Amino acid sequence: MLGKRSVVGDSHPYLDHVGRGTFYGFLALHGGELFHDEDFADLYCSDNGRPSVPPSLLGTVLLLQTYEAVSDEEAKQRADFDLRWKVALGIGLEERPFAKSTLQLFRAHLILHDQVRAVFQRSLEFARQTGYFRSRKLKLVLDTSYILGRGAVKDTYNLLADGIVTLVRALAALDSSEPEDWATKHDLGRYFGTSLKGEAGIDWDDPKAREVFLRAVVADADRVLDLAREALEGTTEDKPEHQGLQQAAGLLTQLLLQDIERGEDGAHLKQGVSPDRIVSVHDPQMRHGRKSASRRFDGHKTAIAVDPESQLITAVEVLPGNAADHEGALQLVEQAQANADVVVEETVGDCAYGDSETRQRFMRADRKLVAKVMVRRGQAQFPKEDFGIDLEAMTCVCPAGQKSRKVVSISSAKRYGAPGVPLRAFRFDAAICDACRLRPACLRARPGKGRLVMLHPQEALLQEARAFQQSEAFAPYRKLRQVAEHRLARLMQLGVRQARYFGHTKTLFQLMMAAAVANLTLVATKTGLMRARYRHNVELSTRTLDTLSILQAIRSLFAAVFTCRAPAFQPRF
Repeated sequence: MLGKRSVVGDSHPYLDHVGRGTFYGFLALHGGELFHDEDFADLYCSDNGRPSVPPSLLGTVLLLQTYEAVSDEEAKQRADFDLRWKVALGIGLEERPFAKSTLQLFRAHLILHDQVRAVFQRSLEFARQTGYFRSRKLKLVLDTSYILGRGAVKDTYNLLADGIVTLVRALAALDSSEPEDWATKHDLGRYFGTSLKGEAGIDWDDPKAREVFLRAVVADADRVLDLAREALEGTTEDKPEHQGLQQAAGLLTQLLLQDIERGEDGAHLKQGVSPDRIVSVHDPQMRHGRKSASRRFDGHKTAIAVDPESQLITAVEVLPGNAADHEGALQLVEQAQANADVVVEETVGDCAYGDSETRQRFMRADRKLVAKVMVRRGQAQFPKEDFGIDLEAMTCVCPAGQKSRKVVSISSAKRYGAPGVPLRAFRFDAAICDACRLRPACLRARPGKGRLVMLHPQEALLQEARAFQQSEAFAPYRKLRQVAEHRLARLMQLGVRQARYFGHTKTLFQLMMAAAVANLTLVATKTGLMRARYRHNVELSTRTLDTLSILQAIRSLFAAVFTCRAPAFQPRF
């Protein structure tokens, strides 16, 4: 049954000791405005059982846990013994408000019923209640950053071994036996040892030995999959054991398909990296991603939408690690509009959002997108941007001043759109190009070939964007993008860089809680609810400077006295 909380608020005896200008004092004074027990009534039985720990208290605990980046066990101990947490929660010194399992169960219910979105939305509602967030029409800035996954990333041998172990556990659960006993019975006990590769006893520098070992692992995986198929035929789909077995079998099948090639001579490691490769059995939603050409990561991506005027985070999302930055950009804008109850007039992004597909998607949704078109500089040949293309007159002027009106169809080009779709391009005559003094900087082809300048299917849209980004009107948008970078940095301070949980859903929970804390601390600081702390720090710094000045004067006085008595002696203080 739903338990209700009596908020102590500003009557807590230790509030001034902890500090009204701290985050703990802010939660003590305004926690009742953030969470109401009735908001979580759907998670509890209405007429049966003893009263629960008040959900508003547990919601405040989750904010404190995110603010200090502590574990569940540490959060329980701080609620039991830390005076700052007791003030924030509005409880007495002797109270032990909850058990660790209670906090974990509350979090699980929030995730299961998607209530964490309500917690995040409350941070925006609170910003509007305080008067900090007034605008109903705003610009929106989008940006992304990477999140390191929680799951262990392993090589193919250990990845397949983990997949076999997962499927064996599902089969053992269906058979009501211990996994290790089931594995030993089916000659799979080596996968439950301390180290599969360490106990193999082979020369890992020998390619043939590695190949023989790999084939044995693949054979075991095939055998376990056959046993799983037989077990699935004997169970009904509505049983939880059937669903778990089906998921484990599907995971192992995917691991074999992505990493193993089968030929007449047996199984081999597949060359290269498969698209959308699973990198961890413990977190199958993790992916290989790239921050840059030289920096790789394994995990997810966080995408955020920020109001540049108030600096509030209005929407967050977790993307696969290998997803493009612009993926789901339009959905993120729609989420921000719903979360903050506003109308988004413009969306601003960096060049990752400047591709033609994203622009066309926004245009079809009747939304304005401002993003740079990527410029290909630093190439050996003149890029397309150095050619003057007039789509109305259908002419193209090269850097040497030569004009071409010849437009040809390129049916074999697959760079844009679907393969086989005819594309158009301006062609310059070979005779003109051969005689041009700029030919070495323009063409790599042998003499007798003229330059081709491809026309993008959305060339007019891209030309309009290039013209805007070269105008003076584009200058303010450069500064707007920095706001999203600052908010991403704040999320990283709150621990978002490393995922605390497995899977997309729980990582999104972590991200939303961090975004809620980032919004609340920003609003509290900007509106003066936490400003007392900073005034106190300034006063303390001033007193410290005064003390240093006095010490410096005393030092100078002693130095003068000792210099008069003994010029060769210089004291050190």
